[in-house]
Amino acid sequence: MNLGDAIKTQRKRLNLSQGELAGAMGITQAYLSQIEKNKKEPNLSTLKLLSEKLDIPLPVLFFKSLDDSDVPNEKKEAYGIINKSLNEMVNSIFFSEPA
Repeated sequence: MNLGDAIKTQRKRLNLSQGELAGAMGITQAYLSQIEKNKKEPNLSTLKLLSEKLDIPLPVLFFKSLDDSDVPNEKKEAYGIINKSLNEMVNSIFFSEPA
């Protein structure tokens, strides 16, 4: 799971600096940097606040952080088949430009 990368990707998508997001959350930029580098694991309340400030539901943030290593070997084939479609659907719902 690469939660830090999912957070960083969404932050950049919103054109926010680490300092801006950290300030809006009431945490330090250094702490946010460690989260984005997967060096610190935020608690649930911090994750909820992150998802709110990033304008993305927390389950979607978790989904976007999944990688192949999170999937059991016996389910990797199915994951490979559906992953692209699911990502396209999630992207169209949560990351498309407003009409």
